[in-house]
Amino acid sequence: MGVPELGAPATSSSRLTRARRLTAFCFAAICLSFFVPVFLLDAFDEDVPQRLPIHAEETLSKCRNLHTKPGPPPDFNLRTESDRYVPETQATLIRNATIWTGRVDGLEIIKGDLLLDKGLVKGLGVVDPKVLSQYEADALNTIDAHGAWVSPGIIDMHSHLGVDSAPELQGGDDTNSLKGLVLPWLRSLDGLNTHDDAYKLSISGGLTTAVVLPGSADAIGGQAFVIKLRPTEERSPSSMLLEPPFTLNGTNVDPSLPPRWRQMKHACGENPSRVYSGTRMDTIWAFRQGYETARKIKESQDQYCEKALAGQWHGLGEFPEDLQWEALVDVLRGRVKVHNHCYEAVDLDGMVRITNEFKFHIAAFHHAHETYLVPDLLKKMYGGPPAVALFATNARYKREAYRGSEFAPRILAENGIKVVMKSDHPVLNSRHLLYEAQQAHYYGLPAEIALRAVTTTPAIIMGQDHRIGLVREGYDADIVLWDSHPLALGAAPQQVWIDGVPQLDSPHVAKKPEAFQHVPRTPDFDKEKDAAIEYEGLPPLEPRKTKNTVVFTNVTSVFLREDNKVAQAVLPSAQVNVIVKDGKLVCYACEVEDGFEGAEYVNLQGGSVAPALISYGSPLGLEHIAAEDSAQDGAVGDPLTAKQPSILGGDGALIRAVDGLQYTTRDALIANRAGVTTGVVAPTSYGFLSGLSTAFSTGAAHKLESGAVVKPITALHVAISLGSSTSVSTQIAALRKLLLGGGEGEVALAFRDVVDGVLPLVVDVHSADVIASLILLKAEVEREKNTRIQLTLSGATEAHLLAKEISDANIGVIINPSRPFPGSWESRRILPGPPLTEYNAPGKLLEHNVTVGIGIQEPWSARNTRFDVAWAALEMPEEISKADAIALASTNLEKLLGLPAEDGDLVVTAGGDLLSMESKVAGIVSPRRGVVELLD
Repeated sequence: MGVPELGAPATSSSRLTRARRLTAFCFAAICLSFFVPVFLLDAFDEDVPQRLPIHAEETLSKCRNLHTKPGPPPDFNLRTESDRYVPETQATLIRNATIWTGRVDGLEIIKGDLLLDKGLVKGLGVVDPKVLSQYEADALNTIDAHGAWVSPGIIDMHSHLGVDSAPELQGGDDTNSLKGLVLPWLRSLDGLNTHDDAYKLSISGGLTTAVVLPGSADAIGGQAFVIKLRPTEERSPSSMLLEPPFTLNGTNVDPSLPPRWRQMKHACGENPSRVYSGTRMDTIWAFRQGYETARKIKESQDQYCEKALAGQWHGLGEFPEDLQWEALVDVLRGRVKVHNHCYEAVDLDGMVRITNEFKFHIAAFHHAHETYLVPDLLKKMYGGPPAVALFATNARYKREAYRGSEFAPRILAENGIKVVMKSDHPVLNSRHLLYEAQQAHYYGLPAEIALRAVTTTPAIIMGQDHRIGLVREGYDADIVLWDSHPLALGAAPQQVWIDGVPQLDSPHVAKKPEAFQHVPRTPDFDKEKDAAIEYEGLPPLEPRKTKNTVVFTNVTSVFLREDNKVAQAVLPSAQVNVIVKDGKLVCYACEVEDGFEGAEYVNLQGGSVAPALISYGSPLGLEHIAAEDSAQDGAVGDPLTAKQPSILGGDGALIRAVDGLQYTTRDALIANRAGVTTGVVAPTSYGFLSGLSTAFSTGAAHKLESGAVVKPITALHVAISLGSSTSVSTQIAALRKLLLGGGEGEVALAFRDVVDGVLPLVVDVHSADVIASLILLKAEVEREKNTRIQLTLSGATEAHLLAKEISDANIGVIINPSRPFPGSWESRRILPGPPLTEYNAPGKLLEHNVTVGIGIQEPWSARNTRFDVAWAALEMPEEISKADAIALASTNLEKLLGLPAEDGDLVVTAGGDLLSMESKVAGIVSPRRGVVELLD
């Protein structure tokens, strides 16, 4: 069909076609009138108004706040009531207090009053009488502190409270996820158990706030949350949170307010490498890959918001975000406090490089045992140096911790690095976090920095110093009233307030000596601190052997062994001379005669001489590094679950610890320098029968050295536990059979010696129910065999429940650890001691005339034995003498473990006695080895 010529009359068919075209044109024109402003005019004229998407206002608000830094609302300091205030909480007025506020770099101390109300500090120093007159008589609880010390609540910046719960039960460990190396979307809040037995215990140590971190199995383990420890009426994890960073049913924030700080856990080095069978290279790549993912999302958000804020909505779509990665994006926006588990220089360097590559800051390196060796490296971090969160003396448990030093806090502080002391609860019981600060101070960290390290500094690092960590008007009423100066050994709360709510019901307060009301003087450790740096954490530890004769002058106390006990010698004056020759005490309180002209003289500056201490309960002497198979003796097999090799003698085989002794381990040498000169160790076992223990000298160079083996065989060791793979009934039955003449080979001979009273039997046990069975079994065997068995209970967490019965059965007890923790079901019924109970476990047993010793669980803590016994004595309701306290880790252990009492070592201290946290071990006098060694 042809096309009509131009101007030719139209046919009916062509008119219809034109009409249709006209209609289509008009429809198109109408449509364009709506869409041109959106699509066309936008390209040519930016001033033309655009049609906004439905989500525009929400998105614009989000974009405007994208770069807002976290912090409290602008009017936060004007609040008159805490957001955590519990209605009808009685106001408290603490009068006549010595208040360490944490302010002015920790140097401010105020003598006066403290008013707590509405969950806040309402008055400090001199409280206006007009303010007090507003309270009815029954509305104000007034406490006279009588000059006692008050401080902010203790803050633990590294805790697993509630996610690694006590007692340990199935489903109670929510610390680590094993779903991948990088998991920033996980949240510790989702595993927070409100029934953890440790909350109340930690509060009783003054702890009020904790950062609950995911574990360190992953490179990025997830998000952490800050909690207050007090129980709430709601009884929920959410109600324990302090300033949640977002709505808990999502991740939205109030756009009209600044966001709140988030917390996140990172880990590098051995932990993630071990868990995922990878290497450091794998872990660092996982970090880079994760942060690259977050960087791309951040950049897309920034580009999106740049257009949205400019009104360029065409093609933008929804705001680009990913729920899994939004927390890591927030790290790049500077809204997250990153807590990084990181030990060695290689890992520290890797993380510093990553921060500079992706432009984010790490708030703190945790554990960080080598940070004191590389302070300049830390200062290269993007955004400035991090804080460092440390243990005081817990080290050498794996390669990464091998170079750890007790002087690290001091060295870091001297280099301008903020120091935090932490617990890693339940690795260390957070109830005693203050003890970490006390030890750091003992080794040279200034007092004000040591106290701030568990109060003000962690509050600053985690972004909460606008409300906690200081005693200041308007701050949260998280306050501790102490029974002594907080840095004095054994300091315990008289009362703890969290949000103004008192936490201790009828607290038991032990009376402390006047000397404990002041900041302890610290010994001079300058040489040791310098050596730690010079030798990169591994300074020489061998003592210096002296001349045959040494005269110790200016001695103020002497403690000696007498009849298997410790007795304090009566001195004729306040300062005497003590003379030792060829490793033996010649005389004390004697004049220096001409015959001693060739002697070496040592001024002890008010020091002391006492029996050296004994360590028992850990693998001290059988391992250099616990986590390294090649650096330890290893564990023996369990005859109840596996047949013993015939080459050993089958089921009659018995292992001797003396055969596996390892000398010059750093833990043993450090213990020796702390006055622990003898270690008693049994073969490491995770089953029923351990073997024969041995006693060795912690300062000897090797086994063949004279006196290196104190006694080859000391006792026979078994363990009976509810946690065993066999029933308690089975374990008791096996022990009964062996005691009544069963068994074969060396096992039978050893148990025969036990029944004959020649060899002590040491049973590692915690449950009072199992202890009761052992008491009955002892009586049964003694009736059957007409003999007396020397039975010692070790561990014995619940022994206090049967104190009288244990005494009547003539059984000894080694409390281990000395400060109990309900870590397992069979040890949940602890006697915690003041302020929760009047008695501690050693005190309750001693009241019933039980022979009591103090033990340890890990080799690194052997060095602290003298502080353990001093602390135990301080907590007893009936004061015991210093001599009896020293006996807890000397002559009492000799009795309980079958050690010879004659020719025991002596330890010499300068600046105070062996139990003082102001003294320093100056020398060892060893009759067995025939030497006098000085530690200089």
